[in-house]
Amino acid sequence: MDRRSPYADSKEVTLYGEFTPSNNLKVRCAVSLTEREFIVQRLTSAPARSSKVVLSLRDCVGCRAYRKEDKADPAGYFAAYFYPLKRRRVSSRLSRQRVEQCFRLSALQDPHANLEEAEKWARAVRERSARQQQHGDGVLLSRPCRMLLLVNPQSGKGQALALFNSQVKQMLNEAGVTHTLFITERQNHARELVKGADLSQWDALVIMSGDGLLYEVINGLLERSDWEEAIRTPLGILPGGSGNALAASVHYYSRASPVFGEDLLVSCGFLLCRGLVFPMDLVSVRFPSGQRLFSFLSLAWGFVADVDVESEKYRHFGAARFTIGTLVRLACLHVYRGKLEYLPAAGPPDDWVVVQEQDFVLMLAMYQSHLAEDLLAAPDSSLSDGVIHLFYVTAGISRAALLRLFRAMEKGTHLAAPCQHLVHAKVRALRLEPLSPKGIITVDGEVVEYGPLQAEVHPGLARMISG
Repeated sequence: MDRRSPYADSKEVTLYGEFTPSNNLKVRCAVSLTEREFIVQRLTSAPARSSKVVLSLRDCVGCRAYRKEDKADPAGYFAAYFYPLKRRRVSSRLSRQRVEQCFRLSALQDPHANLEEAEKWARAVRERSARQQQHGDGVLLSRPCRMLLLVNPQSGKGQALALFNSQVKQMLNEAGVTHTLFITERQNHARELVKGADLSQWDALVIMSGDGLLYEVINGLLERSDWEEAIRTPLGILPGGSGNALAASVHYYSRASPVFGEDLLVSCGFLLCRGLVFPMDLVSVRFPSGQRLFSFLSLAWGFVADVDVESEKYRHFGAARFTIGTLVRLACLHVYRGKLEYLPAAGPPDDWVVVQEQDFVLMLAMYQSHLAEDLLAAPDSSLSDGVIHLFYVTAGISRAALLRLFRAMEKGTHLAAPCQHLVHAKVRALRLEPLSPKGIITVDGEVVEYGPLQAEVHPGLARMISG
């Protein structure tokens, strides 16, 4: 029924009904829907506040109406699925935790009429929830939504597929998202797939892996003849690897407290189900050979690249591989001779800054907030700000000071640390010329051609599902 609820305080109620929870038919509840909240009040003689549940529609991923298979039951049912931020008993951190509210509607004798009433509630919840998601440059994915999910079963600790089945699959079903699962079997498998696929089959491409699989997908899309349209296909990320830098960045942009492991997966799954799409910067990297690659995360030379590649042998430790790799590389710290130039983000279009030839410990270009799940490298970065955050550390820094720098990066406070060897600049483009005969350069964690390169940002070239 549509009337004002006596149990919803002063909020404007748009829909009200009295139903029984599907899991306890002895209880009666007043259910109220406002533009922003879903309110459940047990009809009891107990004090009102002690039996009241208020859920924000911003935390709702979906709502469905249905009838049970038992034809003798004339009732209609609707179930709403929420993932509010809550504190666990053993932790002070806020993380998204599943809450289901399911009710039985049996006021009418006609089963079809009961189902129609349940469908009215489910539709109202979905519509109001969608209205709560409008945000700035973000655009909601169309509903119903079809996603292609690419999973690398070997990424991280080798648990990506199991985590998808245990954590993500249910969320997608609750959100009414249909999906096709594609298991990658070899390097560049995803690149080959998206390069030749009919992308009109899907509304979004979702990667569940480390950052390497998304690197494949983006470069595959940009190798197509219709690349200008293909790269606008919304992309999604679910952490299933050991680095999970973009997943951590996407979570960070939602302004939620830091989370890790499966809590990060649930957060990214929630954002995926909400389906809010934003522009995302890409960076093109050119080499003397003529090769041109596109990057969404980082470009590294020196210490960071060394750790990324050398820590592969510790992959079975998950995210801890980078900590182990950092300690190992600190014990044998290398310096690299090179030249560096950059074009400041704020300034004339051709006014390049030249850094004198010298020895470097590292050069790192970042265009998202996180370098790893637990490393907040560029705290003021955003998904599409048209900025490359350039960091370089010159020779002469002690091992202890370098370690303190990375420890500070865990909280994003490294730029405030007094370190004369660290330089940070916001740039639009950069040129790097390594002069040491041996070294490693990585793009999004992948080893690339070693030698001179030029990188420049392309604002908002791609699309990413984010918060």
